[in-house]
Amino acid sequence: MFATLASFLRLLRALLTLARHDAILPAEYQSLYPAPARLAGRIARLFARRDNADNPGERLARALERLGPSYVKFGQILATRGDVIGERFARGLSRLQDRMPAFGDAEARTIIAAELGAPVESLFKTFGPPIAAASIAQVHRATTQDDVEVAVKVLRPDIEMRIARDIRTLSLGAALAETLVPASRRLEPRKFVATVARSLSFETDLRLEAAAASELSEAAMAVEQYRIPEVEWPLSSRRILTTRWVTGAPLSDPERLAELELDQAALATTLTRAFLGTALDRGVFHADMHAGNLFAAANGDLWAVDFGIMGRIGRPERRFLALILHGFLTRDYTAAARAHFAAGYVPDEHTVADFASALRAVGEPIFGKRADEVPMSRVLMQLFEITDLFDMRLRPELVMLQKTMVQCEGVARSLDPQHNMWAAATPVVEAWMKRELGPEGRIRDFAEDLERFYGAMRQLPDAIEDWSEIGARLKSGELRLSMPPSPRPWAARLAWLAVAAAAGAALALSLSLA
Repeated sequence: MFATLASFLRLLRALLTLARHDAILPAEYQSLYPAPARLAGRIARLFARRDNADNPGERLARALERLGPSYVKFGQILATRGDVIGERFARGLSRLQDRMPAFGDAEARTIIAAELGAPVESLFKTFGPPIAAASIAQVHRATTQDDVEVAVKVLRPDIEMRIARDIRTLSLGAALAETLVPASRRLEPRKFVATVARSLSFETDLRLEAAAASELSEAAMAVEQYRIPEVEWPLSSRRILTTRWVTGAPLSDPERLAELELDQAALATTLTRAFLGTALDRGVFHADMHAGNLFAAANGDLWAVDFGIMGRIGRPERRFLALILHGFLTRDYTAAARAHFAAGYVPDEHTVADFASALRAVGEPIFGKRADEVPMSRVLMQLFEITDLFDMRLRPELVMLQKTMVQCEGVARSLDPQHNMWAAATPVVEAWMKRELGPEGRIRDFAEDLERFYGAMRQLPDAIEDWSEIGARLKSGELRLSMPPSPRPWAARLAWLAVAAAAGAALALSLSLA
């Protein structure tokens, strides 16, 4: 009960913090709001500080920094979508990507010594001050005793406690949203928060991040010019991650990027293919591809860092995804619709023909258009309306994939405003389709079917023995088969009331334990 009350108070604090920074309903967009929202915005601005920044994106960034790392992650996603929220707003949010306040150098050295069991001076020949700080950790540039340049990532002090507190607050907010706004249930807010919570818990154990970097390095071999730095395992632990130093310009720094004089259109294409190539080919992908985590080398290679959030997608889901993308790429909307139905994304009470028509309404206006000719905010709104019209529920297993696709396209557009994600994706999708649906894929399907059949046959003797025992007990009269009597109408109503009461009690208990 006290935990729920504390989470509720933190939720109120979050709303007040957003209001103090004029970040709930910014004054700059007052004319766009409906009348009730305009009134709510005026009330919220009564609490606003007078020294707020002029850029609404920067005001939101400052509010999110005060609220905690989980909120910062949300802002990082928004920062990549200047085409949706506006370039000025996105520029204000960009400070969240890799320019957050760092904690003390002495404190970082203490953490490293405690984790690795030796003072920093004996582990590294040189160890510099923090060069980048994000919501979860900060990075130092160092040199090993073997003269290898490395990046040393150190978790922020007490970050685990802060994330756990944020997640409790967000969980309560999600529960209140589902209770007070029934329309939100289709988006599964509690499952979404659970997915975010799971990914953040992985970010606070850098041993898991090291393993993810190693895994992604193997997957990246399938994509040209996509690189992952090597992990220095002896200098890594739960709170420390040491990798080879990456020389290049961060995609979050346009000036340094311009100095390299790279073909930014080609770099945007590499980025799109890096995401889709690893996701489709190996079922694993970097799920935090904001510009601060991506670097361009002088030879055009794209380097990724920060592997705290990794996305994984199973083979059946990868096949459905490829079929859907291929349907859009070839303008075969019926095939794309069938893939949605086969995957269970659309309820059976709808028809393939109706859904195909809805997909055509989205795909045709943007097919063949340059990115700067497509109002992405309008496309996203249309897609949201379609999911509502066809009762499509949020798929938690695809949350990371969908989020990263939006994030990745936003960064690609910042490199090349005319970037065509469809064109960049076509070779990757077609190659995967040929391999997956061709002879190689069919042989793999047959082998998997044989393995499942073998497993079922191994369980058959136990099943026969169980059914024989049940048959013997029935024959001896030890067991009887009987149907329960049909309840009277008043009894049925009482039963429903009991179920409703039990559900209410369970909900109250879950809220009190949240």
